[in-house]
Amino acid sequence: MTPLLYGLGGLCARRRWIVLALWLAVFAALGVAARSFGPDLNDNLTLPGSDSQKATDLLTERFPSQANGTNPVVLQAPKGTTLKDSRYAQPIGDTTAAFKADPDVRDATSPLSSEGQLSKDQRTGYIALSMRASPSELTTDDAERIVDEADPARRAGLAVSFGGYVGQKVSKPKTHSSEVVGLSMAIIVLLLTFGTVVAMGLPIFTAVIGLVSGLSIITLISQVAEVPTVAPTLATMIGLGVGIDYALFIVTRHQSQRRAGMQTLESIARSTATSGGAVVFAGITVMVALLSLAAVDIPLVTTLGYTAALVVAVAVAAAITLLPATLAILGDRIDRLALPHRRAARDDHPHGWARWARFVARRPLPSMLVAVVVLVALALPALDLYLGQQDNGALPTSTQARRAYDGMSAAFGPGANGPLLISVDMAGEPAKGDPTAADPRLQDLRTALQKTSGVAAVTQPLVNDAGTAAAMTVTPTTAPSDRATEELVRRLRDDTIPQATAGKGMTADVGGTTAGYVDLADEISSRLILTIAVVVALSFLLLLLAFRSVVIPLTAGLMNLISIGAAFGVVSAVFEKGWGVSLVGLDAEVAIVSFVPLMMFAILFGLSMDYEVFLMTHIKEAWDRTGDNRQAVIDGVANTGRVITSAALIMVSVFFAFVLNGDPTVKQFGVGMGVAVAVDATLVRCLLVPAVMTLLGRSNWWFPAWLDRVVPNFSIEGEEWFRSRDAEAARRAAPV
Repeated sequence: MTPLLYGLGGLCARRRWIVLALWLAVFAALGVAARSFGPDLNDNLTLPGSDSQKATDLLTERFPSQANGTNPVVLQAPKGTTLKDSRYAQPIGDTTAAFKADPDVRDATSPLSSEGQLSKDQRTGYIALSMRASPSELTTDDAERIVDEADPARRAGLAVSFGGYVGQKVSKPKTHSSEVVGLSMAIIVLLLTFGTVVAMGLPIFTAVIGLVSGLSIITLISQVAEVPTVAPTLATMIGLGVGIDYALFIVTRHQSQRRAGMQTLESIARSTATSGGAVVFAGITVMVALLSLAAVDIPLVTTLGYTAALVVAVAVAAAITLLPATLAILGDRIDRLALPHRRAARDDHPHGWARWARFVARRPLPSMLVAVVVLVALALPALDLYLGQQDNGALPTSTQARRAYDGMSAAFGPGANGPLLISVDMAGEPAKGDPTAADPRLQDLRTALQKTSGVAAVTQPLVNDAGTAAAMTVTPTTAPSDRATEELVRRLRDDTIPQATAGKGMTADVGGTTAGYVDLADEISSRLILTIAVVVALSFLLLLLAFRSVVIPLTAGLMNLISIGAAFGVVSAVFEKGWGVSLVGLDAEVAIVSFVPLMMFAILFGLSMDYEVFLMTHIKEAWDRTGDNRQAVIDGVANTGRVITSAALIMVSVFFAFVLNGDPTVKQFGVGMGVAVAVDATLVRCLLVPAVMTLLGRSNWWFPAWLDRVVPNFSIEGEEWFRSRDAEAARRAAPV
């Protein structure tokens, strides 16, 4: 890889304007295409083989009018009035008629024609929207159009808010403020790292170009595949962080070589081959970890994995092509606009990191114990980690979905926000006569459901024209995110429904969004160990290939697991236990969404390997040069400590900036990944790793002879290739 990257870096530097023009052309074309199509994101949850998916599939096939459930449009009358007042009859009727005329709405039921949709005090009611468009088919533009159709009710003075997936479509918090804060912090760190405004701008420029290009590709993918609404935000967090970090490592090497007297074009090519090689390897590690999520075999998780991996791939491509071209265009102007009274850092002189490395090497056992104790303490709350689901009650109060949630909770109870959809397969013995609720089997099932603990109400059964399928809606007494609701779902599936349908020629399944997320948590829990094993095994093989050691990949994997455990512990403490939850902008503790820990694990394992690769390449280079393990560890930490901590500070700033986002799921990602990177770059890479490697001594580099013959020789930073090439050039230049 070294000669290939050396040639690529040199080519991009020589053809700098062509490379820049190609990147800008691709950037513009992707941006225009993405803007013209617009994002088509959705939170449609597909879980092949699950009970909730069976319910959805049955109704979609035989009873499509009931397959998507209903979306409540909550209407609230001003104090001192009720929805029954004559002044509101016409506006409510006009609004209901407008909904019925919408192409995406199958039917709309007014609260004035259904007592069950009107609160006891008659101040609150809801229009039940039965949608033709499923969550995956309804676009944000469609949802906004439907929201605008409620203007007659608004003009009459009624407070209107939309729940269900219509409300969710128009309630996604914006990420612009998070991106601005993250970029601002990155600019400050880069200014202090490089000492010049021009050098600072390079990582920002390439990262933004790569990120926007990657997000544009995701937007285009959403036109042909189902992409979750959180995918672009998650991709932004990762893409912005790795994009800046990867460019930082290459620019740092380039600046160091230039100050040592190397010519600019040669320095660019070498930086691309050395630090660029580490970037490629680190990027591949992150992408492998993200793509390994496909082993879970859950479409939502797989899509989040490959969209994030795509952004990382674009960031790597920008770092090894666009960045060399930009460096060549700037040339010596990279040192322009230097900060006053600041000298450039010189990693080849004794400094704080060298003193720290010697300190740890002299006291490896106490250093290791301190790091382990702190990490274990942070990880302890993770023992109570519970994979659940969130509901709209955790969204900002300014959103449509949250206002609808609060209105429904106050008027009809918290369970009204997460009704369970019961689908009944009657193909074995179809209902006879009038396709209504008259079939006694359905009434027996309804009675059994009503008697189940935790059930507030059950609607009358609806039967399709053929009499082969029926649907009922169960309203729990508890909120969708409450553990009691999950227990109710299991109780209905394990006891109530089997007993009520046994020997009656019909079967029933529990579906709906709430039941779907219960199934999602079960699926993830059952496959979590497999996913962890796949990610760890692939990362082990990559590090084995890179460093030709069995011990280093093993210790790296173990330390990564410890640091990720610490991140899980902090997330559990903040969001589940509510410790300092107000600091992240929430009113109370919330459930941890089931896919968050799984995604965090894959992302963080990959990112942790980034810092492992950059640290270990320098340690291995020193080991190959000196054969002294202790000195190699000291040199590696001394030469990478400043860069790794600067890169980590940038990534931590980017991740924590997304805590400002109103979406609780995004907040969980921001806190978890920010803590993990901070812990990994400090306690792990700068304390635990050097301490453990010092204690292990030469055992770090144990590599069985039989394995040495099998594994191909691979060098990440390629210093051996350059030493060999330079030695050959010197030999040829020497007089005979």
